[in-house]
Amino acid sequence: MSAIRSLAASLVLSLAAPLAQSADAPAEPVPIVLKAAHLFDGRTGTLTSPGLVVVKGTKIAAVGPQSAIPAGARVIELGDATLLPGFIDAHVHLTDEASPNPYKDFYEGMLRFPAEQSFYAEKYAKITLAAGFTTVRNVGASDWIDLALRNAINAGLVQGPRMIAAAHAIGSPGGHCDQAPYPPEVVKPLTPIEGVCSGPEQCREAVRYQMKWGADVIKICASGGVFSESDPLKVPQLTPEELHAIIGEAHTWGRKVAAHAHGDEAARLAVEAGIDSIEHGSFLSVKTLELMKQKGTYLVPTCMAAWWSDAHASQYPAPIAAKARQLLAAHTEMFKNALRIGVPIAFGTDSAVSPHGMNAHEFQLMVDRGMSPAAALLSSSREAARLLGVDAETGALEAGKTADVVAVPGNPLETISATEHVSFVMARGAVVR
Repeated sequence: MSAIRSLAASLVLSLAAPLAQSADAPAEPVPIVLKAAHLFDGRTGTLTSPGLVVVKGTKIAAVGPQSAIPAGARVIELGDATLLPGFIDAHVHLTDEASPNPYKDFYEGMLRFPAEQSFYAEKYAKITLAAGFTTVRNVGASDWIDLALRNAINAGLVQGPRMIAAAHAIGSPGGHCDQAPYPPEVVKPLTPIEGVCSGPEQCREAVRYQMKWGADVIKICASGGVFSESDPLKVPQLTPEELHAIIGEAHTWGRKVAAHAHGDEAARLAVEAGIDSIEHGSFLSVKTLELMKQKGTYLVPTCMAAWWSDAHASQYPAPIAAKARQLLAAHTEMFKNALRIGVPIAFGTDSAVSPHGMNAHEFQLMVDRGMSPAAALLSSSREAARLLGVDAETGALEAGKTADVVAVPGNPLETISATEHVSFVMARGAVVR
C-alpha cells in the first residue's frame, strides 16, 4: 500500500508542476507588425519601400517586406508614412524649461523643492517621448533630479525616453556651470559635490561625486554661456590641468565627457585633452574643427539653441540678450565649415532653452544650413547612438535591436519637416503614441 501511495503522490506532483508553472509564467507578448510605405533604417542612410518591422516583446525580430508575419500578430497599418529608429537627442535638460524671463525662472526655481521640480521633469520627459525621442542624453541638472527621473523611467514608474544622465555639470566658480551670482550670505555657494571646482584635485573629486551617485556621462563647462550673466561667452573656464583631471578620471571609470564650449580656445583645449564631444561650438575655427575630425571628436551643434535665443533676445535681460545676439551668424558659419570638413555630428537641441517637444525642428535647421536630410536623420540615429554608447542597443531598425520606432507622414528625405509631425511612437516595444 505504501508503494501505491508513493506512486500516486508522484503522479499528482508531476501533473501539478506544469500547471503551477503555467499559472505563474507571464503570457507571451503578442507580436506586433508595423507596416508603412517606407522605412529608413538609421544605419545605411537609404530609404526602402515598403517598410515592415516585426516586434516581439521589447526587441525587433525582423525588418523588411520579406519578413514572415507571426501567427496571431497585431498588425498596425500606418499608411503613407516612413518608419524610422526612435530619435535620439544628445543634448537636453529635461528637469527645466526656460521662459523669456530668466530672473523669474531663477526666483521660482529657488522656491521649489527638488521633489516638486521632479514633477515638472516627468512632464517634460513625457512630452519629449511623445515627440518621437526615445533616447536622450541629459547633460546637467541640479539636486540629482535627472538621476531620479532616469531611475523612475527604468522602473516603469513614469513614462519617458531612455536617459543617459550627467547629474551636476562641472565647472569653475563664477562660470557657466555655477549658479547665478547670488550673494554668498543669501545662497550658499556650490561645492565639488554640486560640480563647482578649482584645481585638478577638486575637479577630479567633482567627477567622482557625480559618478558615485550614478552619473552615466560627465558634462563640463569649458567656456562661458548665454544664460549665465557674470561670465564672458568665449573665455576658457577650465585650465588644461583641470581638463586632463576631469577627462582622465571619467575615462578611467568608463564615462564619456561632453563639453559645453562656445569659444574656440576653450573647445580646442578640451579636444586636446581628449573630450568626447563639443556642445554648441558657436565660434569654432577651421583649425579646431580639423582637429576634431582628426581625433574623432563629435560636434553636437544644438542649432535650436542659437536659433531660439536669437529670436527671443529682445525679451531677455540686457547681459543675456547681448550674448544671445552674438551667436546665430557665427554658429551658422561654423556648422557649414564642420559639414565641409567632415566632423562627426550628433543630433542635439539644448531643449529647455526652447520648449520641450519642439526637438525635431533641429532637423529642419540642420538641413537649412546645408546638411542632407539623410545625414540629418543619421545624426539622430547611427551617430547619436555611437556618441552615447548605446549603438548595440538602439539607433537602427535591425533585428536584435530594442524596438524603438517612430513613424512620420510621407517621405522625410523629401520633406524633412515631417519629423515634426510624428504619428506613431514605440519605445522598448511598447506603443506610447
